[in-house]
Amino acid sequence: MKKHLNHFIVATFCFLFLIGSSQSVWSQNGNNHNHDSHAGHNHGDHSGHNHGHEGHNHGDHAGHNHGDHAGHNHDSHAGHNHGADHSDHGHGHDAHGSSTEFNPSEVIMHHIADSHEFHLFGKAHLPLPVILYVPGQGLVSGMSSAFHGQGKDGFSLHHDVFSSKGGYEKATVMNLFNKDVKKFYDFSITKNVFTMFLAGFILCLIFFSVARAYKRREGQAPKGLQNFMEPFFTFIRDEVAKPNIPDAWEKYLPFLMTLFFFILACNLFGLVPFFPGSANVTGNIAFTMVLAVFTFLITTFSGTKHYWQHILWMPGVPVLVKPILAVVEFAGIFIKPFSLMIRLFANITGGHIIILSLISLIFIFGKMGTSVLGAGAGVGLSVPFVIFMNAIELFVAFLQAFIFTILAALYIGQAVEVAHDDHH
Repeated sequence: MKKHLNHFIVATFCFLFLIGSSQSVWSQNGNNHNHDSHAGHNHGDHSGHNHGHEGHNHGDHAGHNHGDHAGHNHDSHAGHNHGADHSDHGHGHDAHGSSTEFNPSEVIMHHIADSHEFHLFGKAHLPLPVILYVPGQGLVSGMSSAFHGQGKDGFSLHHDVFSSKGGYEKATVMNLFNKDVKKFYDFSITKNVFTMFLAGFILCLIFFSVARAYKRREGQAPKGLQNFMEPFFTFIRDEVAKPNIPDAWEKYLPFLMTLFFFILACNLFGLVPFFPGSANVTGNIAFTMVLAVFTFLITTFSGTKHYWQHILWMPGVPVLVKPILAVVEFAGIFIKPFSLMIRLFANITGGHIIILSLISLIFIFGKMGTSVLGAGAGVGLSVPFVIFMNAIELFVAFLQAFIFTILAALYIGQAVEVAHDDHH
């Protein structure tokens, strides 16, 4: 969160744009398509979906391209290309300080962090644009490769951290309003930012294409991409929106669709171990915070008089208990989106750590290549588990998108619930 303030801005932009594009899909689906199942298409029974897996800490991005560090040769194990080599940036030393001593914690934490370039293969990297704004000086821009070594325009990039010869500090949440600190603002296109833009662009293409298909094939059974996407649309509508927001589900369906597909797309991109995949987007706290903030704002500003009455002055309970319940319920307004933010972030990060910890066994047992027998034992122990975890992570990519979406729908449904005569 402190390092990547630009993630919050980009995620917000992509999210707003996707809400508009998903609205076009539903407007065509709702106006031109009857909501019954098409012949030969079973859209109704989703009983196999378990809505209670909130506590699973599986992570969504196992097998990501998490950084190849000099002296660690991660590219050769279990078919995983753990990309983004940060060792060959003109610094003339190992990214982890030593080529003979393996530090699993340092390697894992470095791999789950963001990067200003994509690792392609070997020592080949794809630099990404750097965009810095310095108050009073203007923009400092260029490809990330130009900022290694001596740097450019007084700024240098060392292990994905910017430093300035002029005494500037990067603007973070901690120093944003401190007038005594000379700040610069980082709007660079990092791996996470690139993936957010790519996921948003692809989803917009899909949404607009399906919307045109509904309009062009009005009253006909879907086919092609439309046929592939319709089960997802009807699932979000019938199993998420309608049961949780029965009185206003059409109004909030575009938001719920955007939540589900944006999280899912970023999760799936993270499972691809090579360019343009591999970015740890949904494992970034700024990204999950954007989704939680949108949910919080929609829930808060959609709240009815009935909703706020139950929060601030609960009917049907003794007067002496009402102030206590009011404090608890008011705290819940903020705890709910906070739990959404932490749940998605923690599950993704947990998945990264599990996979990388298993792969680290190869280097621990092999003593950084000095023990062939130990390395072989590490491979035999870790590879089957890594393959198994990757298979689970494909399922978890869908599961986490679903959990976030259905909980958001539940919170919105509570806020817009129509008042009843009896209180329970």
